[in-house]
Amino acid sequence: MADPRDDRLPHVALALALSLGAAVSLGITRFAYGLLLPPMRADLQWSYTLAGAMNTANAVGYLLGALATPALLARLGPVRLVLGGAALASVFMGLSGFFTGAAPLLLQRVLAGVASAFLFIAGGLLAARLGAQQPRRAGFLLGLYYGGTGLGIALSALLVPAVLAAAQPRPHAWAWVWWALALACLAATAVLAWPARVLGRQAAAAPAAGPASSALRFAWRDFAPGLAGYAMFGVGYIGYMTFVIALLREQGVTPARITLFYALLGVAVVASARIWAGLLDRYRAGQPLALLNGLLGVATVLPALTSAWPAVLASGLLFGAVFLSVVASTTALVRHNLPAPQWAAGISAFTTVFAAGQIVGPTVVGWIADGAGGLARGLAVSAGALWIGALLASRQRALAPPLAT
Repeated sequence: MADPRDDRLPHVALALALSLGAAVSLGITRFAYGLLLPPMRADLQWSYTLAGAMNTANAVGYLLGALATPALLARLGPVRLVLGGAALASVFMGLSGFFTGAAPLLLQRVLAGVASAFLFIAGGLLAARLGAQQPRRAGFLLGLYYGGTGLGIALSALLVPAVLAAAQPRPHAWAWVWWALALACLAATAVLAWPARVLGRQAAAAPAAGPASSALRFAWRDFAPGLAGYAMFGVGYIGYMTFVIALLREQGVTPARITLFYALLGVAVVASARIWAGLLDRYRAGQPLALLNGLLGVATVLPALTSAWPAVLASGLLFGAVFLSVVASTTALVRHNLPAPQWAAGISAFTTVFAAGQIVGPTVVGWIADGAGGLARGLAVSAGALWIGALLASRQRALAPPLAT
């Protein structure tokens, strides 16, 4: 039974503050690199394969972190993992500004990926608990958490060009951007302490789960189509987020328009919490994951087909309005079909296959981009992966009998 005191909590404010975890773990730690890739590649003479390998390294770390998270959640709890992951991600972001060699930079991306997995999964678990207190708004509250990624993207879109311009006379001007982003992550970590503390107290005050509530264990086979579809999402979306800025620069898009494109993409991510909330609340099976993967494929292929500015801008807006809702759809799938004691295992399983897909995506797209087809062909391959993911997810069925959430 829900504690009546839960109704007095500022749920939306808590979800917004908690969303800074997603802003740090994905919006900044992972996606700011897409803006840094062109100047780092030019300065350090990288191939597209090596440039893509940097985000592959981040995905490897994310996978390692996802595999370790269930045990750490049991030992430390989500509150410590959220705050510890945010602090570590901030440190590793800052350290990336001290190296120019590929090997240490790859290591920093791995370590940042590990920390961001701790933060993102534990934050998702806290967001799911917050949503359980307000079942009618659960999809919206989950969307707010995941939409926080858009705050990180929008901040990166504004911060990265400004710091690059200010540091331009200095050698390796991009290093200053890493330090500025690390400071932004530390500021977000300080704000995260409030929702972590409040939700931690709620969990401590809740009665212990009895044997009946933990009788249903998470079984991968029950979610096989959804897990496979989500893995293909990991393969497909990361190619776009890693290389779309480089493609726009190749197409001659002005820096001001690139900043506008990335900032609006981030704003669309934030707005997606409202756009798809009803969809996530209504369906218990794989329909949301399938639909959103399909739409994401359309957004991904547009810049590969045309450099027309209206089409490119539409691509960014559609991509931003969809891609983090794909992540939220898997949390909703777990929440609809499993009892609360199994949510951590379910979220961790989906995060693991997501991370595995991300390992493949950037290096493959970079390898394709180094060939005759260039970045446009690489994004076309990414779109194909997303459409395959949509077909797989459409096969996911709800578990029976329905479980109250």
